[in-house]
Order: sequence, then structure tokens, then C-alpha cells
Amino acid sequence: MKERIGYVAWVVGVAQFFVVHGIVESAWARPAYSWARNNISDLGNVHCGLRTWPESRYICSPDHGLMNGSFIALGVLLVVGFVLTGGTGGTGRIGGVDGFSGAGGPGGIGGGVPWLGGRVAALARMLLVSGGVGFVLIGLAPTDVHKGLHVVGAALIMGTGNAGLVLAGFGLADRVSRPLRRAAGLLGVVALLAFGLFLSGHYLGLGMGGMERVAAYPLLFWVAALGLWGVVLRAGRTRAAVAEVRAGGDPVGPGSAGG
Repeated sequence: MKERIGYVAWVVGVAQFFVVHGIVESAWARPAYSWARNNISDLGNVHCGLRTWPESRYICSPDHGLMNGSFIALGVLLVVGFVLTGGTGGTGRIGGVDGFSGAGGPGGIGGGVPWLGGRVAALARMLLVSGGVGFVLIGLAPTDVHKGLHVVGAALIMGTGNAGLVLAGFGLADRVSRPLRRAAGLLGVVALLAFGLFLSGHYLGLGMGGMERVAAYPLLFWVAALGLWGVVLRAGRTRAAVAEVRAGGDPVGPGSAGG
């Protein structure tokens, strides 16, 4: 059960972030918020004014408090998800169903963890958790309030968080769908390359904000996808397994007593 709560935490965290992002950016008036021109964290800047780092732009985010709260909520829910899904479940098929080990041990039904055992999976989770901590930091320390701490948070997200995404491709159990396992490594590499381009000021026509999103969003998209997989697909497998058990004969029920 705790693993499913972790999957839900991921889905809710990412969903609320993009919903709040849309609400907060729509409140901008002069000039309108731009995904190409503006950084993501511009939405959380407390004061209005011209900013010259890393590119010149005017920032005025009336709902900055809402955005910073969303950053913090996202980070906390990401960390909660990695903690609750942080066990190891080995590989292979369980009880004839390609799914998870349950709370009752091998062959049990429900819950389940997506990770292999070993150092690679443990390091991947640790780095991914650091990405969640990074979102908390940027929410607590907007750029125009505590630039140094904000930069540390951004580095945790786009640096160590994406490194964890690369390692996750090697640390996920075989029961996780192959596209999700392959996507982890691929998206992590793309995001790290984008982070390097962002830092060097090479935006490849995407703009400063566009390149930053290529560096930051793959982690969120992948976590949301893994969360949906854990919630929706695993719930379907559990129902199928329960139906199979019941079809095999319930030891207690009509016809089980008496001759």
C-alpha cells in the first residue's frame, strides 16, 4: 500500500505543478510570461523589476507566493514518492502475473516496488531525491531573495537529479515496462546535455527558458509516467490477480462448509 501512495504522490506533485504554473503565468501582464524568454523560477520572484542574469528580462509575478508553494509541494511529494517506493523487489514474474511483490511477501498481491537491489539503484534513488530537495530549495529561496541557495537548488534538479535519472535506467526492476526503463536513461542524458547548453548560453533557438525546460522537465515527465504506471497498470494487475485467486476457489464461502 505504501508504494501506491508513493506513486500517487508523484502524479499529484507533477500535476499540481503544471496547473499552478499555468495559473501563475496567466497573471503576468507586462510583458506576458514566455516559456522561451523566461526562466521557470521567474514565476516565483518576489519583486518586480529588470533582471540581467542570466539574460535581460523584466519580471513581475503577482502570484509568486502560489508558485513558490507549488515548488515546495512538488519537491516534498517527489521525495515522499521515492521514499515510499524505495524498497527492492528483485526481478521476474510473481505468481504468474508480471507485477510486484506484495506486502505479504513474494507472491503477495498489491503494492510493490520498481527498483532492483544493489548500489546502482540506491544511488539512483539518492540522486533523484536530491532533485526533489532542489525544488524545495528554489521555492524557499526565490532568485531575488537568496540567489545562492536558489542556484544550489537548480543544480540539484538539473544536475544530480538528472544524473539519478540516467542511473534509474539501470536500477529499475525488469517488471517495470521496457519503455519506461529505456526512457529514464535517454531522458536523463538529454536533460544533462541541455543543462550544459543552458549553463554555457547555447540555447539552439529555444531561448533561455526553452533550454532550461529541456533540462528540468524530463525528470518530471518521467516521474509522472512511472507514477501513472504504478497506479493505473498495477491496479489492473492486482484486480486480475484477485479474480484469479477467487476463481481458483475460496476456502471460505458458499459450499465450503458441510458435506
